[in-house]
Amino acid sequence: MGIIWLWIGFFALVFFMLALDLGVFNRKVHVMSIGEALKWTALWIALALLFNVGVYFIYEHNLFGIAGMFHESGTHCGKTAFCEFLTGYLVEKSLSLDNIFVISLIFSAFGVPQLYQHRVLFWGILSALVLRGLMIGLGAAMVERFDWMIYVFAGLLFLTALKMMFGSHEEADPKKNLVVRLTKKVFPVHDRILNEYFFEHIDGRWFASPLLLALFVIETSDVIFAVDSIPAIFGITRDPFIVFTSNIFALLGLRSLYFALAAMIAKFRFLKASLIVILLYVSAKMIFAGYFKERIQGYEVWGMSGGDLLTLISLGVIVGVMAIGIIFSMMFPARAEAGELALTPKTNE
Repeated sequence: MGIIWLWIGFFALVFFMLALDLGVFNRKVHVMSIGEALKWTALWIALALLFNVGVYFIYEHNLFGIAGMFHESGTHCGKTAFCEFLTGYLVEKSLSLDNIFVISLIFSAFGVPQLYQHRVLFWGILSALVLRGLMIGLGAAMVERFDWMIYVFAGLLFLTALKMMFGSHEEADPKKNLVVRLTKKVFPVHDRILNEYFFEHIDGRWFASPLLLALFVIETSDVIFAVDSIPAIFGITRDPFIVFTSNIFALLGLRSLYFALAAMIAKFRFLKASLIVILLYVSAKMIFAGYFKERIQGYEVWGMSGGDLLTLISLGVIVGVMAIGIIFSMMFPARAEAGELALTPKTNE
C-alpha cells in the first residue's frame, strides 16, 4: 500500500509544477527569450537533481517498501538507485536533443509564431506524460513477464542507432502526417493562425487552427521517440519507478530546453554521433549484462559491485561520451552554408 502513496505523491508533485508553470509563471502569452529559457532549464535540472537526492534516501532506507523489489543489494541500495536515476535522466535528456530538431521542423512547417510555441509545447508535453506512462507501464509488464523482451528492446535500440546514422530529419514532411490528414477530414482547418487557441470561431463556423495540427504532429512524433527512448531507459534499470520518474523529469524540461537550444542545436555537429554511441552501448549492455557483471564481480567502488557497479560504469560512459561530443563540437564548429535550414520559425503576418 505504501508504494501507491509514493506514486500518488509523485503525480501530485508533477501536476503542481505544471500548474505553477502555466497558471502562474507563464500565464501571459509571450515570447520566451534565451535568457529566460536558460533560467527555466537550470531550474528543471535542479529540481531533477533534488528529486534524485530524495530517491537516494527512499531506497537507502527502504521507505514505502520499494527498495527490495528491483535491486540486488536489498534495503541499502540508495547509491544504485541514485546512479540509475541520474543515468536514465541523462540518457533521456540526451535523446531529447534530437527531438528538439524535429520540433523546430514542425513549427517551421506550420508557421507557428514564437509567441504561441510555449503553449503548444505545454499541451504536447502534458499529453506525452500520459502516453509515456502507459507505454512504460506496458514495457515494464512485458519485461517482468517475458525475459526475452529485453533482447527485443536491445534490437530496437540498435536499429534506432542505425536509423540515426543513415537517416535524415529533412526527409519527412510534417504536413503529410497521417494524423494531419485525418484531422482535416474531421475539422475544417483555417489557413492562418489568428490567436493562441486551437479552435477559432469565424463567421458562425468553428475551424481548427494550424496550432492544433502542429500539436498533433508533435504528439505523434513523441510517440515515435518514446519507442526509441523507453527501451534505452530499460537498458539502465528495470525499476518502473525510476524508469518513469527519470523519463518524466527529462520531459518536463524539454520546453525550456527547446527555447534555449533551438537556434543553436545544429551547431553541435558531433552530438548525433554521441547519441549513436550511447544507444549502441546501452544495446550491448542489455544483451551482455550477465557477462559484464561476471567480469567486474571481484571489483568494488564506493561499496558497489556486480550489477550496481555496472550502473556506475554506465553513468561514467554516458557522461563521458556526451562531454566528448560537446567538446569536439566546440573545437570543430560546422561551417554555415548557403540555404542552411533555419530552426527559428517564421511568424505569421
